[in-house]
Amino acid sequence: MGVTALLFISTALLWGGGALATAFQAGPVPAVVSVGWRMVAAGLLMMGWAHIRGVRLRLTAADWRWTVLQGVAFYGLAFVAFYSAVRLIPSGPAALVLSTSSVFAGLIGRALLGTSLTRRHLAGLALGIGGVALVFAPDLARLGEGPRALEGLAWAAVSAVAAALGTVIGARHQAQGLAPEAAIAWGGLIGGVTALTVALLQGAPFAFDWSWRYGLSLAYLALPASCLNFLIYFDLVRRVGPGRAAYAMTLVPVVALALSWGFEGLLLTPAMLAGAGVILCGNLLVLRR
Repeated sequence: MGVTALLFISTALLWGGGALATAFQAGPVPAVVSVGWRMVAAGLLMMGWAHIRGVRLRLTAADWRWTVLQGVAFYGLAFVAFYSAVRLIPSGPAALVLSTSSVFAGLIGRALLGTSLTRRHLAGLALGIGGVALVFAPDLARLGEGPRALEGLAWAAVSAVAAALGTVIGARHQAQGLAPEAAIAWGGLIGGVTALTVALLQGAPFAFDWSWRYGLSLAYLALPASCLNFLIYFDLVRRVGPGRAAYAMTLVPVVALALSWGFEGLLLTPAMLAGAGVILCGNLLVLRR
């Protein structure tokens, strides 16, 4: 297995595991506050890791502007918007819209960095999005109409665009030689503050759940699913570009379904299995050079 394929799989596994860990956080802590705690913890942990490795955390004025934008978009708004979406619509349609992040990343990357996607890669992205639609077909059928559904889809679209923008900025950081540890450390802190600011504006209580269940899930989300996975993901961005790297998000629902089947007793339907197969076929197209 090549390094690129391993990075794709690792990203999907860690973020897919994050979906299960997020389910364990259901309780007295508002979701947007949990995002804030997660990102602040991830930023502080990455600062500690950067200090141990001797990585310089000081940024230039230009790097600060891009890092603040990435922190607000990728580490803050993308997560807050997705949580807001799943409060209004089923997780399936929200995941389907989020999977279009790869398309937005390709478009934004072309506009900001001059990168492009081949027809084969676009075909792979189309397969991935179609596979996600198959996996969540029952949720799509239950979506319904009205302002609540439209608002949920709008939040999911905001999440997709924010994640795409953050991915492209990560490619910019790589091109400028900015250490990933520094970008993730500051971006995580800025994203955490963004989420907590949204919570404050919403009037959500700054609560914390001291149960072992919440603590362990937060530890997983902050360390493997954030610190480690962001390092892996932005290494993937460096290797294959923002559009192809963002395709990993179409694999996340497949991993989440497998974990839910193993740990929560989810019944896998033929449509789910067929959708997973289509996503994997799309993955093969995207990974090919």
